[in-house]
Amino acid sequence: MITVFGSINLDLVVCLPRLPVPGETVVGPDHQTFAGGKGANQALAAARAGASVRMVGAVGRDAHSAPALANLDLAGVDLSAVRHLEGTTGLAMIGIDAEGENLIMCASGVNARVAADWLDGVLEPDDLLVLQRELSADPISGAIARARKVGARVLLNAAPSGDAALAGLIGDVDVLVANAVEAAELAGAFGCPGAEGAEVHCAALCGNSRLAVVTLGGDGLVARTAERIWRVAAPRIEVLDTTGAGDAFVGALAAALDRGADISRALAEGTAAGALACTATGAQSSSPDAGAIAELADTLVVETAPVTR
Repeated sequence: MITVFGSINLDLVVCLPRLPVPGETVVGPDHQTFAGGKGANQALAAARAGASVRMVGAVGRDAHSAPALANLDLAGVDLSAVRHLEGTTGLAMIGIDAEGENLIMCASGVNARVAADWLDGVLEPDDLLVLQRELSADPISGAIARARKVGARVLLNAAPSGDAALAGLIGDVDVLVANAVEAAELAGAFGCPGAEGAEVHCAALCGNSRLAVVTLGGDGLVARTAERIWRVAAPRIEVLDTTGAGDAFVGALAAALDRGADISRALAEGTAAGALACTATGAQSSSPDAGAIAELADTLVVETAPVTR
């Protein structure tokens, strides 16, 4: 089973002709409301990819809590460990331009009060614990420690920040997922210059046994362990909205690893899910189902080779 420990938000999305620069107002024709939060997005993505998923997090006692949880409930995600706290549900304000690029501002709300000890009695030895950086480093550190104590595996997504606080946590992580910017930030904390490029950063982050995955948007991904390297090219798609693509990737990757798929297949399914998510609007509403993921993943070429020293 996958246990996702992380943020739950409601997203307010405005489509714009272009993204504003500081001090500028850009007007769009309308707005839409979507359930979001990187934790909730990844839980939903994993469930839609076919995994059994439980969510550990918090919502407020406000009007935003029910819509923030609605998709998870509909998808059959176990919400028994989601707490309803006094305060406000996390909120994200998202602008999307005509090319599908986005600008996001988040208010943490009760996500700032999520605590690692909520995993006590919930996390099980066979679980894959999925974490993201929308929570602060302290609860992430506590969650990793609890996973190690019970024998659960850990997948850590560096988004949205590969800062030094996060770099200190990856030593006990089984799978690390970062985009090129986050990977450069994390690798820099290990003394690897940011200008070295994704493959060098990936090598710096894989450690002795960790699977490090660096996603490259339209250029696909590079991944490696100490012994092997993988490359996957992104499929050609018509991009509508990139919001949630990274979360769809993580959810589908986690679902594949949780069911025992090999790394090549898991990377292909993650890549397929991330690409498909770019073809629809909204972080959760764009998350594809298992059938669509498998169909596209079957067409992808995964290049793999042993690491040469």
